[in-house]
Amino acid sequence: MATLKQIRLRIRTAKNIQQITRAMKLVAAARLKKATDRVLEARPYSEKLKELMQSMSAAGELPSHPLMEKRPVKKYAVVLITAERGLAGSYNTNMIRRATEFLRDTPGEASLVTVGKKGQQFLARRGYRVAHSVTVPSAGARLQDAVEVTAKVRQMYESGEVDAVFICYSKFYSPIRQVPQVVQLLPIEPPPAADGHADSQSMSFEPSPEALLGTLLPRYLQGLVWQAMLEATASEHGSRMTAMTSATDNAGKMISNLTLKANRERQAGITKEILEVVSGAEALTA
Repeated sequence: MATLKQIRLRIRTAKNIQQITRAMKLVAAARLKKATDRVLEARPYSEKLKELMQSMSAAGELPSHPLMEKRPVKKYAVVLITAERGLAGSYNTNMIRRATEFLRDTPGEASLVTVGKKGQQFLARRGYRVAHSVTVPSAGARLQDAVEVTAKVRQMYESGEVDAVFICYSKFYSPIRQVPQVVQLLPIEPPPAADGHADSQSMSFEPSPEALLGTLLPRYLQGLVWQAMLEATASEHGSRMTAMTSATDNAGKMISNLTLKANRERQAGITKEILEVVSGAEALTA
């Protein structure tokens, strides 16, 4: 049974942990607000690019482009976005589990492009080939990180090193809900044309379709990567804030229980001392 001194030491340790988790929760909450704003600001741009691709696909057969070239998939690359550090609840675990399930179920030789140390360290130790790794700040991915990843996967695809590229990231819905998913990046497949789009006879291009695709497709690819990084950053901070909130509450409950236990031990010690004094007095008067 723990002594009163040991219980007080545990209380002091729990209070120190509570201070740390409370500070991490506040930092994560501030970063989550900024990350959420960035996600909401980037989504309209991504949607407009998607609408433009739908309009072009409604115009009929598109001219060929290296980023749209389809070939049998014998080798493929997966861009895995995880956190740079832990203490983010189940975020990293869920992302790694989703990536390993995809790698197990997808035939062919896989190469990895990792964003964040957690995914890179886990998969490299298990024998997966990491072709490129990007380290991001703790505050989240930057635009130059998306440019670097986009350039790498484009080079791998256009050189024939891989026949397809996928990205595994966490879709952000709320601080308590993030859904890991895998989306194909390359080859680029135009979204299906929605009802009501103009047909090929009423669509004209200025400049030419080839020039338009040459400018649009690289931007579309980079937009997909950047949007995925923004969603992943918001998901990470949301998961970390939720985890640190839970840890702070649990530390508070532990402190309350240990304080109650310490008070009981102290009262028991005082009662024991009083009984010893009374017993000694009675022995002297007997």
